[in-house]
Amino acid sequence: MFGTASDQRQVNVPASEAWKVYGTLELARLAQETLPQWFQKIVVVEGDGGAGTILDIFFSSGAGLTSRKEKFTVVDDERRVKEIEVVEGGFLDMGFTFYCGRLEVIENEENSCITKATIEYEVEEDFVANASFATIKPLVDIMDAAANYLEKK
Repeated sequence: MFGTASDQRQVNVPASEAWKVYGTLELARLAQETLPQWFQKIVVVEGDGGAGTILDIFFSSGAGLTSRKEKFTVVDDERRVKEIEVVEGGFLDMGFTFYCGRLEVIENEENSCITKATIEYEVEEDFVANASFATIKPLVDIMDAAANYLEKK
């Protein structure tokens, strides 16, 4: 079974300013500092924030998962797109064969942009019931935290 979900937010800063957070490791730092309900600790295992960077994500006890490793598969500064694939643990331990998140910063007006988050996943047929655990909520919370940070900056 294949599934997808997405959501977006308007942020009252230029897209170039938002990408300085979204396109770097700053977003992981911000998520860890401002979203303790989701993230206990985020560790950079390898890389500098570009494609190929691997993060070890440790979730808070109420998040429903314990940990997973994510790899940045795309960090496109021109299109302002970052794609992240789960490569170990997390949903992969629950019968998912693929779990990917995409973050985009879209130019809107001179001092405004749209941030968009999308998840895509595939679940083995025997584990279809686990598809209900796939949620866009953590990425939406990250977008909200980033919007608050950027607009106050």
